[in-house]
Amino acid sequence: MLERRGAGVLLHISSMPSQYGVGVFNRNAKEFIDTIADMGFTYWQVLPFNPLDGANSPYCSPSAFAGNYLFIDPEGLRDMGLVSDEDVKSNIYTGSPYTADYEFAAEKRLALLKKAFLSIDENLAKEIKEFELNHPWLTDYSVFMAVKEAENMKPWWEWESSHAHYFECIKDIYAYEKSAAFWKFVQFIFFKQWNNLKEYANKKGIAVIGDMPIYVAMDSVDVWSNLPMFLIDEKTLKVEKVAGVPPDYFSENGQLWGNPIYDWNTMEKDGYGWWISRIGQALKTYDIVRIDHFRAFASYWEVPADSETAKIGEWVDGPKMKLFDKVFEVYPNAPIIAEDLGVFGEDVVKLLEDTKFPGMKVVQFGFDPNSDSSHMPHNAIPNSINYVGTHDNNTILGWLWEASEEERRFALDYVGFSGDNWGEGGYYSPSCRKVIEAVWKSASNVAVIALQDMCGFGSDARMNIPGVPDKNWRFRTTDDTIRSIDKDYFRKINSLYKRMYPVFDK
Repeated sequence: MLERRGAGVLLHISSMPSQYGVGVFNRNAKEFIDTIADMGFTYWQVLPFNPLDGANSPYCSPSAFAGNYLFIDPEGLRDMGLVSDEDVKSNIYTGSPYTADYEFAAEKRLALLKKAFLSIDENLAKEIKEFELNHPWLTDYSVFMAVKEAENMKPWWEWESSHAHYFECIKDIYAYEKSAAFWKFVQFIFFKQWNNLKEYANKKGIAVIGDMPIYVAMDSVDVWSNLPMFLIDEKTLKVEKVAGVPPDYFSENGQLWGNPIYDWNTMEKDGYGWWISRIGQALKTYDIVRIDHFRAFASYWEVPADSETAKIGEWVDGPKMKLFDKVFEVYPNAPIIAEDLGVFGEDVVKLLEDTKFPGMKVVQFGFDPNSDSSHMPHNAIPNSINYVGTHDNNTILGWLWEASEEERRFALDYVGFSGDNWGEGGYYSPSCRKVIEAVWKSASNVAVIALQDMCGFGSDARMNIPGVPDKNWRFRTTDDTIRSIDKDYFRKINSLYKRMYPVFDK
């Protein structure tokens, strides 16, 4: 994987067609897999599967290990005999099929799962117990969620003292046994349904590229149960420095993420055990793992916790190869993609060379008429993943409309578009196709396109705008949209540019 020429489609589960407010692990997802396999694609890329934060972002989760219960298919629960047809109907969404309604999905899915939990029989209970034994993180997560419910969903540092301090709380685990059992059941169902869908994809010749956020949320089980591994005062439970990035392509003020910073010295002392477990879990969940903000392993931007923007901060050394030497001891050939975008330095270049992980290229970043950017397709190296656009980018059509005249003219000249209808969108958009073909021609082993760009959609179909907290992650598509994609065109360019090699050896 990743060493042969191939192509992939980026579409998160939440954006899938479904009747349930957001996409789920159901027949619609299987039809999507069938469609991209028929077009000669060999990769399907998703965003993180972790539970969401208050802004519906999967990049700031209450757990680095757990799965998002919103993706659980109600019909799958019915087929297991845990709920009725009427119960499934209660989860059907009647709003717009083009917008993810996380609030509706969260309310309905949680109620459905609590009803399903009451129908567990002895055989299913044994399966859940076996699942728990194979997922050591599950106990801490289930207790965290049980206590969070008991504490009215307040952040853990506002819990009563006996709960806020992990080692005190975990002594009283039996007080939360029943509530914790529910959260274990939820994770069992999530991974059971996902593993079935992933197996289906693999049998169709599709490998799944997953996504791992580098940081975790302050209000997470990971911080609560591993406080010494973060730069947090263990008495006051306050942070002095938080994560972010300085001003860049996406934001003139930088991006102030607010995540707690890892105490890399403490992590090194235990051989980076938490990271080994986390990467191992991700490699079991997906076929390939993209690590978001990989450059922070080389050096990271540390911002005072009371800052209002990320403009003021400093670069601090990360663990570099000390971490990955340990990773390679356990996972010698780990299929990892390094998201190496943003402010770059020689330390990042060195880390990529040492790990030999493929980095990323994004064609939109290359359309600067005054430079010979490494993101230009002609500069790509085989050991790279080339994107028409990521979940953080505008769509190609949206970019063309919003770019300066100079940038747009350079981009259109570069890709060989000479017509006057560059603003024409849709499934047959001539300007979008020229950009796509420029990426497909590149030397990069893998080329990836978001579904929105396959359809020639404008900026209203964008998935995320970094640094903007509202109205992100809402894009959804429909079965009709996917069926309307020009399959012959993508089958042709995948064949023409030799991107149809099988991912899995027969």
